[in-house]
Amino acid sequence: MSEEAFRQGSFFGRRKGKRLRAGQADLLEDLLPRLRIDRTGPVDPRTLFARPVSEVRLEIGFGGGEHMLSEASAHPDVGHIGCEPFVNGMAKLLSSVQERGLDNVRLHDDDAVELIDRMADASVDRVVLLYADPWPKRRHHKRRFLSDETLARFARILRPGGEFRFASDIDHYVGWTLARVLRSPDFVWTAERPDDWRRPWAGWPGTRYEAKAIREGRVPSYLTMIRR
Repeated sequence: MSEEAFRQGSFFGRRKGKRLRAGQADLLEDLLPRLRIDRTGPVDPRTLFARPVSEVRLEIGFGGGEHMLSEASAHPDVGHIGCEPFVNGMAKLLSSVQERGLDNVRLHDDDAVELIDRMADASVDRVVLLYADPWPKRRHHKRRFLSDETLARFARILRPGGEFRFASDIDHYVGWTLARVLRSPDFVWTAERPDDWRRPWAGWPGTRYEAKAIREGRVPSYLTMIRR
């Protein structure tokens, strides 16, 4: 299937890949509506969960869901919000959410910017962006999710002292991100030594995209930024 460009807000890319299995299609019909965040009106993340949560974390473009599932399982007291417009990735995550009986996950299956712009100020403790599409061609750089405007959006919803975590195996995209972080008045990059951005975070489960990058000889970088 050739990739079709989809544009809404800041998202470019495919909405669907391989044909879904019957069970996955059923989950999209039955489970997703129960976990989907309302698409209208303001959003207070801490009110989205059936029980009180100690933190709220937002993961943008969770892909196959490996990282989000690991975090949600390891931290049942934390509320996890996942954004992923790619249907196959959403279906894969839903299967695991059901199998594990997770009740601390809420989902948005559309453009992440649309949700972020409705979220309350200082209402999130961590924002995670892992292996986002680097759009390597120069004429496509404007399609990259990370921008000065996106950072400003993250700053608004993050509490002071909250984290923005970014990982990529594309050096140019890492440099692009750092350039925007370093000129932002809202964030501080925490690295003090080279190994600080070469080592993944504690409890890191890895992702299938990361495994592919390592097989192909690319070295991932892991950046942590703190909201001032």
